[in-house]
Amino acid sequence: MATKIRLQRNGRKSYAFYSIVIADVRAPRDGKFTEKIGTYNPNTNPATVDLNFERALHWVMCGAQPTDTVRNILSKEGVYMKKHLLGGVAKGAFTEAEAEAKFEAWKNNKQSGLATLKAKLDDEKKVNEEIAKKVAEKKAAEAAAKAEAEAANAPAEEAPAAETTEAPAEA
Repeated sequence: MATKIRLQRNGRKSYAFYSIVIADVRAPRDGKFTEKIGTYNPNTNPATVDLNFERALHWVMCGAQPTDTVRNILSKEGVYMKKHLLGGVAKGAFTEAEAEAKFEAWKNNKQSGLATLKAKLDDEKKVNEEIAKKVAEKKAAEAAAKAEAEAANAPAEEAPAAETTEAPAEA
């Protein structure tokens, strides 16, 4: 049986939420599947992935073919890195302990990269908030100036109107 690792759509209209499943190639997209190994939520920023790493690695090692999107998800989670390292162990290039050390180093490097990215995102949010405050102050100042101008023009227009109402009353 040829198997694929693919996404199964859930969620309401215009708000998709996906399950990462192992399914027969002939099964429909949202149909029967062999095993659910995780979830993928593209609606959050950044997208949320919850993956059973061991089962994903097992299925990739067994020859299950992922779709393009799932391949990207598995690659970012490190499943393909681990597969590559295990292939090196099988060929005798290095020991299993060395492979595990390399994988941990890769994971730590990735985590530090994510931390710097998160820090940049926070800095960008702060800058955007400052710009929003400046724009709000500028709009408030313009609105105050406009209200002052209208207030200055309003009494001049009201005075002649008051005189015209008084004139017919005297006659």
